[in-house]
Formats: sequence, structure tokens, C-alpha cells
Amino acid sequence: MCGIVGVVSHSPVNQLLYDALLLLQHRGQDAAGIATNHSSMFSMFKANGLVRDVFRTRNMRSLQGNTGIGHCRYPTAGSSSEEEAQPFYVNAPFGITLAHNGNLTNQAQLKDELFRNDRRHINTDSDSEVLLNVLAHEVQEAADGYTLNPDAVFKAVAAVHRRVKGAYAVVAQIAGHGMLAFRDPFGIRPLCLGVNETEQGNEYLVASESVALEGLGFRFVRDIAPGEAVFIDNDGNLHERQCAENTSLNPCAFEFVYLARPDSVIDGASVYATRLRMGEYLADKVRQEIPVDEIDVVMPIPDSSRPAAIQLALKLGVEYREGFIKNRYIGRTFIMPGQGMRKKSVRQKLNAISAEFKDKNVLLVDDSIVRGTTSREIVQMAREAGARKVFFASAAPPVLYPNVYGIDMPTRDELIAHGRTVEEVCKEITADRVVYQDVDALKRAISDVNPALKNFEASCFDGVYVTGDVTPEYLDNLESARHKPSKNTIEDPVRTQLNLNPPVAAE
Repeated sequence: MCGIVGVVSHSPVNQLLYDALLLLQHRGQDAAGIATNHSSMFSMFKANGLVRDVFRTRNMRSLQGNTGIGHCRYPTAGSSSEEEAQPFYVNAPFGITLAHNGNLTNQAQLKDELFRNDRRHINTDSDSEVLLNVLAHEVQEAADGYTLNPDAVFKAVAAVHRRVKGAYAVVAQIAGHGMLAFRDPFGIRPLCLGVNETEQGNEYLVASESVALEGLGFRFVRDIAPGEAVFIDNDGNLHERQCAENTSLNPCAFEFVYLARPDSVIDGASVYATRLRMGEYLADKVRQEIPVDEIDVVMPIPDSSRPAAIQLALKLGVEYREGFIKNRYIGRTFIMPGQGMRKKSVRQKLNAISAEFKDKNVLLVDDSIVRGTTSREIVQMAREAGARKVFFASAAPPVLYPNVYGIDMPTRDELIAHGRTVEEVCKEITADRVVYQDVDALKRAISDVNPALKNFEASCFDGVYVTGDVTPEYLDNLESARHKPSKNTIEDPVRTQLNLNPPVAAE
């Protein structure tokens, strides 16, 4: 999960890109970078850290040009080294910069092909650099000498779709020609297009979430379709084309649960509205498992669970209260690398209001339970604040399987629900009762908001890997690379429950 943005304007874009990355900062706090294009020359600056800390006045002044792309990184594949901050750059053909959100599942195969067949060298462990070099090779193959027209660009993207597997939303610049954006054929990671009509002509902005468009005064046009490419040439002309066959829309369900800002709209579904619906469905599940008269108060774990908690309390007829205050200057613990860092930051991030907990049976509502570190600390904080009983409800189903499409859930032994019953999870986080959302209810919550959405990438909940190329061996190799032995010696549910068939393409 990262944030990407691309801008084509009639005036310098460095400030626009900076402001867009601030609006997308929630998607990645590990590193940030901007690359601009001026007179067919690129200027780039990137480094580890938050957007506000990476860029200084001297850096912004060096980023000249009326077109550019930006990226804020949340590390998944590869490492957290500064060399792997994005955008990436390759000088042939023409010169290309690229920023990528997602994760490639056939990175190793592509890396070998690039070295043996395409004579291209990869200098980092980042799959984004692999993707850039695949695109660069295909652009070179499609170009007519030094001429590159939109047809050739779309031909290159079509070849990328045939070679690359996994999840990817991409913005790229081709020096002297224009800006390119495209999305994988399964539409897993989000990407949308906005326009700003000016007297000089249209300006365009492509971003991971609609909030980046609206916050900068661009009018939301539409989401980029799965497999589609958009190319804005140097004259400001917009070209669009479907570049893949057998496409289907499978937005990541975890975007709606946690990753996206609530004021964004992804693939026609308001994130805020879907979270309200999650709360309503979760209320039905809570009513089945906990006597409502035993619950004195419902409290959210700020901030992403608040809409669900509000609706849950309303439907149960139980008082809603704010019991935890969030320090907004501490990063999101899910995104922080390292278990020790996550645990340490929880109490710096949240503080309990003791008067709201004292002698009460409290139902805490969180967006999800992934590793369990945060949940355990929060339950203990509630007890220390005086709660008699602490019930814990998750707006998401149990996270049982690794996510290989760009979210940091790569190994089974890191997931508290994998290989454990709900009762065992409850014991692990020291709660009195744990209630999870059902997978079908989560999907219905999104479909209720946009009935056109039928399929979802929800592999971390249901084990269905929509790209069809994720095998148990692939997952084993991921775990081996992380040097973490599995905690389970019994037969692994991943091997017996995975549905490795991709969904049927939409009509």
C-alpha cells in the first residue's frame, strides 16, 4: 500500500505534488519522493521519512516543470532502504520515471527475464524497479525509432499486462512525450482521474484516492478501469485505451476497512458509507454473541473504526462514548515496520479517559485485528482505566492469510487469527469476548453502497487470490525469505482452503 500521484499542469507542479502527497500520507509514512519534467529533463528528490520532513525549500526549488509524479511509500516487498524510495528512473528509452502502488507476484521471474533476455540490470530488491524496466523495454519495442505516439504507448502497456502478474497502479513520465497512468487487469489497487478546466486548457491529476483530487481543486472524472491506460501528451491531449483482455474489477476490501481515508470514494463506493454499513452488520453479529444488556458503552479505537462504532451503537441502542484520545503526531501502528516499534507506539498514540471506563462493561470497536499487538495493549489500557469487562469487536473478519498484493501481511505466523480459534484470539489479546465481522457481511457492506461491485480482493480474509498465480509454494517462499518459522505444525489451512482460481471476467 502506497500513495501515488501524477499531475499535468500549465504551471509549476512541485507544490501541487507536495500537497497531494500530504493528502495521501496515510497510505505510507516510510519514504516520499517527487520527480518533475522540464524541457525533457527530469528533476527528482526522494528520501526516507514523512512528506513534511523529506522536502525542504531547496528541494522544492530544484523540482522544476509543469508535469510530475509523486509517491509516499509503505514498505512491503524489498526493504526500507532509501535507495528503494520512489519514483524510480531509467534513462533508456527516452528516459522514464515511475511510481507504483501494489506488489508483483512474479517479480523473480521478471527479474530473470530482464537480465537474460532484455539485458537490463536491476539494482535494488524493489519490484517497482522491475516494473519500470519491463515498461521501459516494452516502450522501446513499441517505439518507431525516436518516435513514440499514443498507439505505441498503449501497445507497450498491453505487453506489460501480458508479462506482469499481481497488483499495480502506476503513474509514469516519458521524457519529451507525456504522462502515463495504468491499472492492473484485476483493478486491485485504486487509481482515479481528475481534471481542472482553466483558460489555458485542461489540467489533469491522477491519484490513488479521490481525496487528493478534491483537496487540490480538481473535479473527479472517474476511476481508471482495470487494465486501462491513460496518456496525457505534452500538448495536454488526453488519450484513453483498454489495454488488457479478460479484465474484472476486484477492489481490495482492506482499502475500505482501513487503508483509505473515509472521505475518499473508491470505484464508486464511499469509504465512509461502507464503514457505516460494516457497523450495522457487525451489530447483528454482536447481538448474536453478547447479551446487549451486558454492554454499558460502545467505544471506537480512533480513527478508522469510528463510523462503524457509531452505527453499531445506534443499532444496538447502547450509549456511544469516546474513551481513547489519539495523539495525531504518532504514525499508524499497522504501517510501522517491526513488532517492537508497533507495541511501543500504542501507548504513545492512545490515552484512555479513566472516567469513561470506570466500573463499566465496555465494547471496543476496531477496524481489524491483524497481528494482535495493538489490540492486546488497548485491552490492557481499558482494564487499567477501570473497565469491569472488555469486549472487543472487529469490523473486519479474521485475518487468516497472507496478503501478497501490497499490504504488509506476508507471513502466516504474524497473523494472530491464523491457526487459532476466536476463543484463542480472545485469550491472546486478554479480552472477555471477541466478535468478528463475517466475510460475506463485509463484502455486502461495500456492495450495498455500490451494487455494481460484485467481486473483491479479500485474500487475507478468505484465501482467494484473484490473480490465480499464488500457490502454497509461493507463500512458503515468502515466509522463508522473512526467516520466520511457522508456529503451526498441523496441516496448514492455507494449503487446503485456498481457492486459486481467478474470478470470471465481468460481462
